[in-house]
Amino acid sequence: MNYEDIKRHFENNPPPKEVKWTQWAYISDTQQFLKSCYIGIRNFNGPMDRCPAWWHLRDFYILMKKTSQQTAAAEGNQSEENASGEIAEEQPPVQHNSDAAISEEIS
Repeated sequence: MNYEDIKRHFENNPPPKEVKWTQWAYISDTQQFLKSCYIGIRNFNGPMDRCPAWWHLRDFYILMKKTSQQTAAAEGNQSEENASGEIAEEQPPVQHNSDAAISEEIS
């Protein structure tokens, strides 16, 4: 997957405005973060695998894919709970994920 594929993905599936990536990394404006990555990639003159902006974009993509899978699984569980009469809690707008999601490879 190249950065143009990831860019198209985020255009069709925009991430939440704010994301808590790790304990020490908080993105307050994901659209600005993505724009910064795209600019950094376009202006990089070396091999793509050496571009820091590419690695940031790739890791963010993996994080968002992992989060969407976890959210889909959680929504499935909430639907089952709602059917049994329990009240589902609303999800906060900020995403919380572990560093493990970052280390996975893009399929």
